[in-house]
Amino acid sequence: MNDMRVRVAATIVALAVLIVPVRARAQAAVPHVGFLCWVTCGNPYHEAFWQALRKLGYADYRNITFENRAAGVDRASLDTLASKLVELKPAVVVADSTQSALALKNVTRTIPLVVIVDDPVGSGLIPNLARPGGNVTGLSSVTSELAAKQLELLKEAVPGASRIAVLWNPANPATALRLRAMQGAARALGVTLLSLEVRTPPEHEGAFATMVRMRADALIDALGGADRSNSATTGRILQLAMKHRLPALYQSEDFVVGGGLMSYGASVADQFRQAATYVDKILKGAKPGDLPVEQPTKFELVINLKTAKALALTIPHASILRADRVIE
Repeated sequence: MNDMRVRVAATIVALAVLIVPVRARAQAAVPHVGFLCWVTCGNPYHEAFWQALRKLGYADYRNITFENRAAGVDRASLDTLASKLVELKPAVVVADSTQSALALKNVTRTIPLVVIVDDPVGSGLIPNLARPGGNVTGLSSVTSELAAKQLELLKEAVPGASRIAVLWNPANPATALRLRAMQGAARALGVTLLSLEVRTPPEHEGAFATMVRMRADALIDALGGADRSNSATTGRILQLAMKHRLPALYQSEDFVVGGGLMSYGASVADQFRQAATYVDKILKGAKPGDLPVEQPTKFELVINLKTAKALALTIPHASILRADRVIE
């Protein structure tokens, strides 16, 4: 009997020795996904990303974990957070802006990066969209066709606008691309574009004063998501547009929800959902450099009729019919 007990005990110990490493390996196999945010983490677009991952079968703390870091528009903090995030050796890191993507690329050339940015080629993140190479892939939201369409839609909504101001940042390739595309479209539409350079928020008020002197009829904010250093003060741009009674088109619906007249651009939520599919592919073994960077396929026109009324502006019925969303 004693021999039997000894053998049973020995078997239990042996099984325990085998089980513990298996459990440890299972826990170690749960991938860490980093998320570096330029302003804050957890906005509706980020939530769209996490929901898309859940639909792909990922459940937080069961088969995936997240390391979210937000810089709060502080460049020095962003660089520090990028370094600390890379030190954790995540399986992949998601960057929600050009700034966060560049900060990450500066500290790692091996950890896969999935970026949602305006112009990954112009910003130097990748050499080309089809074969990005290296450790960066993701989504781009700027196309020359999109910028030309923005000008066309603003002209349709405000037929009397013949002098249209464009806010852009010469230090940002994405905004420069938008301006060039609009200049070509302006000739066909018989519109005069007024180019106004702004690099930092303190320059906004001066730019609007210049618009008034140049008798601008309307405004396109080509900064938007392309230029976080400027768009961090989104509210101020909206206030100045309303103060000077300028009908304005913005890059994303956030501005229109906040009181802007209209926006036309890539669906940001859709791009973040697409980013989840990139993360899934990389976690399953795909190399980021082999995954082509996608350009937007879904665009949204949003119009705020409350703002139109405040500007004593009647939006043509054709423009309202085109809109994906109308705020009344």
